Amino acid sequence: MAIKFKKLSWIASTYYAEGLPYSLVQQVSVQFFTYAGASLQVIGLLSFFGLPWNLKLFWSPVIDLFGNKKRWLVVMELILGAVAALLIWPAQHLNLDLAAKIFILMAFMSATHDMSVDGYYIQTLDTADQAGFSGLRVAAYRVAMLVGNGALVILAGWISWTVCFLTAAFMMWGLAAFHKWILPEPPPANTQHQGHRWAAVREAFQTYLAQPGIVWALAFILLFRAGDAMMFAMVTPFLNHLGYGLIARGILTGSVGTVTGIGGALLGGLIISRWGLKRALFPLTLIQSLAIPAYAWLAWADPSIWWVGVTIAFEQGSAGLGTAVLMVFLMQRCKENYQATHFAIGSALMSVAATVVGGFSGFLAAKVGFVEFFLLAFVAAIPSLLLAIGMPDKLYQDKKSPI
Repeated sequence: MAIKFKKLSWIASTYYAEGLPYSLVQQVSVQFFTYAGASLQVIGLLSFFGLPWNLKLFWSPVIDLFGNKKRWLVVMELILGAVAALLIWPAQHLNLDLAAKIFILMAFMSATHDMSVDGYYIQTLDTADQAGFSGLRVAAYRVAMLVGNGALVILAGWISWTVCFLTAAFMMWGLAAFHKWILPEPPPANTQHQGHRWAAVREAFQTYLAQPGIVWALAFILLFRAGDAMMFAMVTPFLNHLGYGLIARGILTGSVGTVTGIGGALLGGLIISRWGLKRALFPLTLIQSLAIPAYAWLAWADPSIWWVGVTIAFEQGSAGLGTAVLMVFLMQRCKENYQATHFAIGSALMSVAATVVGGFSGFLAAKVGFVEFFLLAFVAAIPSLLLAIGMPDKLYQDKKSPI
């Protein structure tokens, strides 16, 4: 029992530690820039902070070749704590140029930390445990996002940004100390084939692209989040436009949104496990897309905070359903002996598209206004609906579905 509790503790804490810096870079940065009065164009460009996660596959061999993954994990958490503390200076002076540089540094360190955590998880646990604890991983990661875009943003509004970033720094340092103590040493890595690491990566790309129906699959992966990414990039400045400050936004998008997002992801997984991906793909994709015009209605009607909360809850829950669909679709593209790399390829393609679309959303929103912007975001979601309707049967592997 004690051994199992210890295992549960380090799995939950490492994935919490993975989610917190991601939330700081992708969510809290938007809240900070919005608070500081940045333009819609600048806020949209913050989506490009996600590029290190898109490109991390290309320096992943370094983690395999040098040192063990526990050491990488702990060192990265110490560095991430220091980088979070660096944000105190631009927070006190609202220096957005310096803040952007620090957030970019944090993004690279966080992406490296992610690979360390994921690699440690795979190296330390057997296949059965890797699958069995997947729900705990997702839940811990989502809790970290709840703390970041919820509790830390509320703390910034209630006290100050200095306290917000200092709290985040101490969280990362505390996690580093905890992991140094609790994490078991990983088994020795198999170094026999490390010299062929790059050849293996190249072969993994070739086998991924050689799959039947891959052109249709790639189009769906690239376009699936297009409308959602456009909308998400502008949600925080839109709520600021409606008059909601840091504390209100922290409650709405952090607390309410994250909780319903977790619920949507769990419900989506249950639906797919019961129906199969083929039957669930279009209806869940449609529900995700329908949340976008709900924001157009908010922009047009300017209703009470109750309706804003309901809309955000619906949108985040719908996004959770979409996440479940996309994760299963990506996993069904993973072939034997290349599961980890194939999943990394698919998720990178998905996130690159979301990064680029989100990056230019601010220019469009500033030009046309929020009502028209959210309607155009819905138009951007239509190609994914058409692809879901016409998805070839050969791309479904429901009998082998990992859920």
